[in-house]
Amino acid sequence: MDHRYWNANKALFEQLSDTLSEQAVIKYLVRAEAALLKIHIERHIGADSALLKEVDGLEEVITPQEVFEEEQVTHHNIRALVHVIQRHLPAKLAPWVHLGATSADILDTAAAMRIRDAMNSTILPLILDLLDILTALGDKYAALTQIGRTHGQAAVPITFGFAMAEYAARIGQSAQLLKELSCGLRGKLSGAVGAYNAMSLIAENPLELEQAFLESLGLQPAEYSNQIVEPEHLLRLLLELNVCFGIIANLADDLRHLQRTEIAEVGELFGEGQVGSSTMPHKRNPWNSEHVKSLWKVFSPRVITFYMDQISEHQRDLSNSASSRFVADYLAGFSAAAARMKTILASLGVDEERMKANLISFGGSLLAEPSYIILALSGHSDAHENLRRATLEAHAGGTTLKEVLRKDTEVWSILDRYLNLHLGMDADAFYSSPAAYIGMAEKKTRLITAKYQKISQALRKSVGGE
Repeated sequence: MDHRYWNANKALFEQLSDTLSEQAVIKYLVRAEAALLKIHIERHIGADSALLKEVDGLEEVITPQEVFEEEQVTHHNIRALVHVIQRHLPAKLAPWVHLGATSADILDTAAAMRIRDAMNSTILPLILDLLDILTALGDKYAALTQIGRTHGQAAVPITFGFAMAEYAARIGQSAQLLKELSCGLRGKLSGAVGAYNAMSLIAENPLELEQAFLESLGLQPAEYSNQIVEPEHLLRLLLELNVCFGIIANLADDLRHLQRTEIAEVGELFGEGQVGSSTMPHKRNPWNSEHVKSLWKVFSPRVITFYMDQISEHQRDLSNSASSRFVADYLAGFSAAAARMKTILASLGVDEERMKANLISFGGSLLAEPSYIILALSGHSDAHENLRRATLEAHAGGTTLKEVLRKDTEVWSILDRYLNLHLGMDADAFYSSPAAYIGMAEKKTRLITAKYQKISQALRKSVGGE
């Protein structure tokens, strides 16, 4: 992550480092300790503006290096932080630093703030960028007919915009949940076992003090915490992020297959000097889509570790001490994949003529379904079997479905009457134009894109986006 993918995502990773780096960890820990100290000053020392100003400046004067060096002495990260904070404050305040708190009060609260801020400042805006591009593609190509594909086989016609609207809807749903879950992360100030033992010696109402402490940091308290915040708040967020990762990987897979030589309906941007193969000069590989899929393969299995970190014995054990540190790694990996997908979509080439040619190449066999439906509606109990045989005959004879159906004047007459009545076109025109059979694809696409454009705008306001 620090070599290959940092170089490929410098601006993105530098932005993420504001919340996810080891330096950011110290910054947020100081912020949590400072908030607690200010509560003590206001309630127990007196709201001295000079003292409060000293506390407000802690984030600017305490360096991660100081804390890391002190930890070499204490072999305890939070006690090292406390020692450093005390050195930067008047002696009068030193006894009040961290008073009543346990390490997890500060660690879990700071982690909730960091992940919330990473989601709202970087990750959610990136997801919304994807959503906006997908809705734009959906609108642009809402009426561009494309072969629908199930099981890798040609099905009935859809539109390319309809295919993009699928991912707009799925990512849009996930974005809404991610916003809710990221804002639902919790903090705590309940002490070593969560029963407010220490804080009960300091405050008349420890619950109210905890609420005030967390509100100053933009958080709510965990409903029940032992030494740590209930793990389910973070777990649910990470699980939904993994869901979103899977949606992006699914999109990457679809785009990759649409670039196959025999399909060739879309194409990733290829630079003027870009090389696809070290030995085959003609190659233009879908490497960006493959890269997204590959990142998903690496990071998606981490969900097992997220589940395993749900379990902590009694009031707390430390079996998550190593594994929980890789949450930041996962968030960076997800962001790298989302950023690459954004690049793919923003420069995606869509070959409209190839889509039309592929559609026509099936000789009208994609219209076997409407033929069967019309005949069944007209009372033909064996309509499906008749059409199955007709498609086989057309394929074996190297002709079109239309030519086979025309042989049966009764069938052709039924089809012609129905199509004229319901679609305003005769059978000859219908079977010459598979693009006419797209059902609600265009209309549904526009409904989806309009809905998620509004949702994206609302979410951007709530995360501080444009």
